[in-house]
This record gives sequence, structure tokens and C-alpha cells, in this order.
Amino acid sequence: MGVFWVTLIVGGYVAAPAVLIWGWVRWMWRPKQRNLCSILSLASFSLATASALLAVLARIYAFSIGGFPYFDPRLLKIYRWGILLSLTGILLGISGVWRPSSLRWHAPACAVGTLMFWTMAASSE
Repeated sequence: MGVFWVTLIVGGYVAAPAVLIWGWVRWMWRPKQRNLCSILSLASFSLATASALLAVLARIYAFSIGGFPYFDPRLLKIYRWGILLSLTGILLGISGVWRPSSLRWHAPACAVGTLMFWTMAASSE
């Protein structure tokens, strides 16, 4: 069971931010294709980015209010949205891997990383 938690921690806190930054840099400097797969990959990567941004903003909000109470409905709603964004990103990312693009593998990898973060955060509640 310890390997599972280490995988979630490394995936959610280390790999997801690294792949997120690397993906946006790669997307900015590479030529953009205009096909369905590249659009799906960009949409997936954008949803993974939104999920990561939600995590950062939730941490800032929690710090500003002194933390969430146990099973706070606002926090559970944040978890729900984060997981939903990540799962939708995974589905779109898998749909976009069939043709080469600059975000072909970054999109589903980042979405999986953000899902790892949300899984770990929700299970620690």
C-alpha cells in the first residue's frame, strides 16, 4: 500500500506540474496542427490545466479562511469539480492520441497526474 501512496504523491505533486509546464512550453514553440486529434489534445490539456489551477486556488482559499472544516460542502464540491475536469481531460486526451501533435502524450499524462492529486487530496479528507 505504501507504493500506491508514493505513486500518488509523486504523480500529483511532482509529475503533474512538470508535465504541465513542459507541455505549455512545447505547445508554444512547436507548429500547431489543425486536425481533430490535435484539437482534442489541446482541449484535454486545457482541462488538466484548469484542474491544476483549481487545486492551487483551492489551497490559497483554504489558507485565507484558516482551513476547511471536516467534510465541508465547499471542499467536497471543489473535489468533485477537480475530479470531473481530470476525468474529462483523460477521455479527451485518449481521443487525441491517434495522430501526432505537440500535446499528443502530454495531455492524457497531465490529466492522469491531476486525477492522482485529487484522489490523494480527497482520500486524505
